[in-house]
Amino acid sequence: MALSFIGLGSNIGDGRANLQAAWQLLKDCAGTTISLSSPYMSKPVGMESAQWFTNAVGVIETRLAPEELLTCLLALEKSMGRDRSMGRDRVVDLDILYYDDLICHSAILDLPHPELANRLFVLAPLAELAPDHLHPVTRRSSSQMLRHFSGEGQEIKKITWKN
Repeated sequence: MALSFIGLGSNIGDGRANLQAAWQLLKDCAGTTISLSSPYMSKPVGMESAQWFTNAVGVIETRLAPEELLTCLLALEKSMGRDRSMGRDRVVDLDILYYDDLICHSAILDLPHPELANRLFVLAPLAELAPDHLHPVTRRSSSQMLRHFSGEGQEIKKITWKN
């Protein structure tokens, strides 16, 4: 069994409901869901959109190989209405942040996620969930990366799962 950290995001419709639905569906295809961070509202980064995102990070335990897990996440996104050809706004976005301590660079998958340390909307929920987890390349913990984060213009706000 492998521990995998999954980034979840949504900026179309009810973001909290979308992320909770995706989290529940992950059990069916990926394995055992262990823990889910608080949700965070975040200003879009690197894209033009008026819609803020709802983001969270979850931990799952899976028997799937990394590529199989990616296939599962992409199928789940599609089943929830994501159309990757329709721009960057999305009902749900699911990314593998870490898969155990695996370092992988292939045509379809980079692990750990290459933008993880550059995204406040990933670092804040990751540090909440696993403050001492070490990045397998930089050997910095989630909380260390968050403390030293310097991304300009990135805004987040911690919210609750209840409306």
